[in-house]
Formats: sequence, C-alpha cells, structure tokens
Amino acid sequence: MFLTLLLQAAGGVDYMQLVFPVAIGLVVYFFMIRPQQKRAADAKSFRQSLAKGSRIVTIGGLHGLVVDLTDETVVVEVDRGTKLRFDRSAIAREVGTKASAGTDGIAAA
Repeated sequence: MFLTLLLQAAGGVDYMQLVFPVAIGLVVYFFMIRPQQKRAADAKSFRQSLAKGSRIVTIGGLHGLVVDLTDETVVVEVDRGTKLRFDRSAIAREVGTKASAGTDGIAAA
C-alpha cells in the first residue's frame, strides 16, 4: 500500500500546485498586512508630530487642547482648569489647531 503511494507521487513535480499557495500569500500580504503596517506607521508619525495648542480627540472620544508634551505623555485641557494626562498612544486624531477653532470648517454662504 505504502509503496503504491510512493510510486504515484514520484511522477514529477507539478509547479501548478505551488502557484496557488504563493498567490494566496501575496494576496494576504498586499491586502491585509501591508495596509496595516502603513496605518501603524502613519499613526506613529502623527503622534510624534503633536504640538502644543493642537485640538485632539482621544481613542475614548474625549476632546481637548494639548497644553504640555513629553516623550511618552500628553497633558490635555478638557475644560478651563481641568487637565488630564494621557499616553501618546491614546491620541486618535487631530481636529484642528487653536487658530482654526473659531471657524470649525463652516464656509460662509
């Protein structure tokens, strides 16, 4: 029985059997792994470029103004006199700067 299986398998190398797994690997890399790495790199560069006076939103949805920065933390003023300290990794996005806070993106009609 075992000898019969070996004789059937010894016919030759079928390269088409290798194409499908390689193609699946490439699809996974280009559609899943590579975009995630790009998003992570963009988020890291954004967090490193934070500056005082930036209006930000945390990953928890808290809006505030950056008043102090260190290498690892950000102090955010959420109300007059109320300051909270967050890790830089907790900052999700920037909604504008102090200078553009009055316009809020609304165009005059």
